[in-house]
Amino acid sequence: MYEKYYGLKERPFQLTPSLNLFYASKLHKRALAYLQYGLSQGEGFIVITGDVGTGKTTIANQLLSQLNQDEIIAKQIVTSKLEPDDLIRMIASCFNLVVTEHTKASYLDAIYSYLKRLHSQHRRALLLVDEAQNLPLASIEELRMLSNFQLNGKPLLQSFLLGQNELNAIIQAENMEQFRQRIIASSNLSAFQIEDTKAYIQYRLLQAGGNAGILQDACFALIQQHSRGIPRKINTVMDRILLFGYLEECPVITAEHVKTVLEELSQEIANQQPSAPAMSVQQPQAVSTQSMLSELSAVLDSALEQKIRMAKELDVLLKRQQQLLNSRDNKES
Repeated sequence: MYEKYYGLKERPFQLTPSLNLFYASKLHKRALAYLQYGLSQGEGFIVITGDVGTGKTTIANQLLSQLNQDEIIAKQIVTSKLEPDDLIRMIASCFNLVVTEHTKASYLDAIYSYLKRLHSQHRRALLLVDEAQNLPLASIEELRMLSNFQLNGKPLLQSFLLGQNELNAIIQAENMEQFRQRIIASSNLSAFQIEDTKAYIQYRLLQAGGNAGILQDACFALIQQHSRGIPRKINTVMDRILLFGYLEECPVITAEHVKTVLEELSQEIANQQPSAPAMSVQQPQAVSTQSMLSELSAVLDSALEQKIRMAKELDVLLKRQQQLLNSRDNKES
C-alpha cells in the first residue's frame, strides 16, 4: 500500500524472511560463519540459539541459499514435541524416503541406505532442525545416534540445531555429555543495540529501493525502546510507521509520528499485557483475608463462651457461699 508512495520495490519489513533483505549484524555474521564452518567440516553438530524473533530461521535460509545442490542435499524441519520414533519418521519423510513396513527399524534402514547412496554419488546430507528446543532429550539423543551413520570412517549425515534459549539448558543436562562432545561450534543471537537497529532499518529501506533518510534520527531511539532490538518486532513497528506515513502523507517520519504509532499499537490486543494474572493474584488475597476473619471470629466466640461459662461457675460458687453463711447464722441464733 505504501510502497509506491515511498518509492519502494517491495515491503522492506515483511515478517516472512526475505533473502534479499538479509541484514548481517556482527552477531549474525558470526552465526553464519559458524554454519559455514560446520559445512566445511562435514561432521558434528552446530547449535544456534537466541530469543524469539532474533533471526535464527533467516540465517538458516541464507545458508541454504548458498549451498551447492550438486554436493549437499539439505532439508529443514520445524519440530514440535516429537518423540524419537516420530522424529525418525519425519526425517525420512523430508528426504522423500518410502518404506514398506512402518517400523522404526525400517525407517532407519531406509535413511541409512539413502545416505550411502548419496555418498556413492560424492554427495552428502544436511539436516537443519528448527525450533529444536521443543524436542525431548530422547529425541535429541536420537539425532546423535543418526550422526553415527558412517562409511569408511566418514559421517554420512550432519545436523544443525536452531532453537530458542531453552535449548541451551536442555543440552547442558547431565545425560547429554555425549551430545555436547559432538558440538563443533555454537552461537547465541541476542537483540540489536541501537546502532544495529538504525543500520538494520536503513539497510532494509535501501535494499527495497527507498530512501534511508525518510526517518529522522530521533525516531530510532523510540523504535529501539519499543522493540527492545528484536528484528521481528522492529519489522512490525516499521511496517505500521510506513503505513501511517502514507495515510497521513508524511514524506519524512518524525519522532512525533512514531510516538503516535506506538500509542496506537499499545491499544491493540496483540500488544496489550494480559490482565488475568493480576486478578489471580488478588483472588487468593481475598480468600486469605476471609479465612483470617473467620478464624478470628471463631477465636472470639470461643473466648466469649469461656467467659460466660466462668461467670456461671462463679455465680454458682457465690450462691453456695451465701447458703453456707445463712445456715451458720441460723444455728447461732
